[in-house]
Amino acid sequence: MNRLIIFFCCFFFSTNEKPQKTAPLPITKSMTHKVDTTAIDSFSDDRIYNAKELESVFQKLKDNESQKNKKINIVHIGDSHIQSDLMTNEIRKRLQQEFGNGGRGFVFPYQLAKTNGSYNERFKSSKGWESYRNIHPVRNNPVGLSGIALWRDNGGFVVELNVKDAAYKFNSIRIITPKNQDMFDLAVSSKINTIQTSEPKVITHKIKKGEALSTIADKYNVSVSELKRDNHLKSNAIRAGRTLKISTNEKRTRSVSVSEFAPLQLQSDSFSHYYNSDKTLDKIFLIPNKSASKYELSGLVLEKDTPGLLYSSIGVNGAKFSDYNKYPLFFEQLKALHPDMLVFSLGTNESYDKMDAAAYIQQLREFIRNVKAQGINVPIIVATPPPSLLKARRPNTFVADYARHIIEVSKTDDFAVWDLYDEFGGINGVRRLRTEGLIGPDWVHYSKKGYEKQGKLFAEAFLKAYDNFKLKK
Repeated sequence: MNRLIIFFCCFFFSTNEKPQKTAPLPITKSMTHKVDTTAIDSFSDDRIYNAKELESVFQKLKDNESQKNKKINIVHIGDSHIQSDLMTNEIRKRLQQEFGNGGRGFVFPYQLAKTNGSYNERFKSSKGWESYRNIHPVRNNPVGLSGIALWRDNGGFVVELNVKDAAYKFNSIRIITPKNQDMFDLAVSSKINTIQTSEPKVITHKIKKGEALSTIADKYNVSVSELKRDNHLKSNAIRAGRTLKISTNEKRTRSVSVSEFAPLQLQSDSFSHYYNSDKTLDKIFLIPNKSASKYELSGLVLEKDTPGLLYSSIGVNGAKFSDYNKYPLFFEQLKALHPDMLVFSLGTNESYDKMDAAAYIQQLREFIRNVKAQGINVPIIVATPPPSLLKARRPNTFVADYARHIIEVSKTDDFAVWDLYDEFGGINGVRRLRTEGLIGPDWVHYSKKGYEKQGKLFAEAFLKAYDNFKLKK
């Protein structure tokens, strides 16, 4: 079963960029990365390094326990390990059990971009869409918050969103577009209108031996060219026994059913266009705004009319920090999610590019600078990349180096670290992960069980750090 699930977490490696040559960062003995080869489920209390950086979000969570009037937004950004939403869905469920379900958060119609996504919701469209991922060279395509551009150059479409998990029925929906352009309307249902139309009455004629096309045309008072057009004939040659369709001058009435969607009254703010419903919804339709000439969708946000936590996940198969850094629109639109905390899970694809640790840290720092340049000054957790093997099935020492360097710079750069690499046994634990059915046959992606295990461990570490924070207060 786990082997089958791996295919839903497809991974596309980008090898267009050459490794950057930069001076390596020094590693002090005190920061040397340990590899725990004991059971994966046994940990020390110090499961999140530099957890003091999370105090502002912990305080919001603590306040909401008594006041129950806040929304706390956590946004998790990564690569294919995150795009599938297996790990992050587990985190979402566990943290919402503790802090309340504020809604599903950010969603994107991955199906319309012909790639894999979350199982919590499904999208389908009456028309096709163009798409482009941030892992490709920069082009003038609207690559925004999802990391995947999705657009159409004309209307005539209906996009249906169905929420499959009843826990994420929603009261409000926000539409995120480039520069917050008014491109879409929303509808909750369609009305079937029946209209009467008329069309030529069509009769048939079976060709008899000796008949010519011209005599048949004269008989029914039509032209030879009309007969040829209606029957897709390339010449005047016909044969006995064949049936011809003949459009007459007579008219017949025909009833045609047409679906009509009544647009809802949307509101807008600086970040999105949105709709609030008095009742919970599990289905809604995205339709063209008639005043728009193009349609570019960066994503949607689903919320409930209840306080609590929203855990949004954004992932792109094959992505690196440098891929997100290429597109300023991503960082501009990140403000639309009003994050209270950010989580980063990137590094596997950098390792397959054989990027050295100093260059990796440089891209991580640039990513954080781009976030802060938008005025987003919130706590950050950087997750170290999980253990894997390289294509030749050699140990992936690159991710081991990334993990050590991430921990080393966390205090000087003011972010917290969750050490997934160590939690999953490090360089010596990969074989056992395979034996336990946690990692897939490519030795890079994890099974559904493996991703859910990662989510469980992250949630436990976060809750442990939160409990330690409350004990100090």
